[in-house]
Amino acid sequence: MSTFFVGEGNIGSVPEFQEFNTNPDEPRRLLRLNVYFDNPVPREGGYEDRGGYWAPVELWHRDAEHWSTLFQKGMRILVEGRTVKEEWEDSEDNARVTFKVEARRIGILPHRLASVSMREKANDNASSSRKGGGKKTPRKTG
Repeated sequence: MSTFFVGEGNIGSVPEFQEFNTNPDEPRRLLRLNVYFDNPVPREGGYEDRGGYWAPVELWHRDAEHWSTLFQKGMRILVEGRTVKEEWEDSEDNARVTFKVEARRIGILPHRLASVSMREKANDNASSSRKGGGKKTPRKTG
């Protein structure tokens, strides 16, 4: 069972990266985050958290290793994906249930950021030729 999910929260621990080499030509890469999804409710000049919860977030992507260095503990993020129910047993053989988020997208929100820098775009002649050679065409108006 899964459900569409969109939530805003804070990363609660250092991101984890794992690589699985089941296919040597294309290894699978996983980024794991532990996120606190809060529920801020306006209260007397501020906000009070009501009903927030922790959830594991998993993102399978070829750039997961690079992203594991970008995402940091305490960072505010927006997660889009689906929730998945996982049933398991603890060390005392008690049945447990966890809902994790299988993310499609994770966006960094600007809260507490000091700066943002971008690397240069790779020069890709093939992609620029598909897009009209990189030339801008004026739009007709009126």
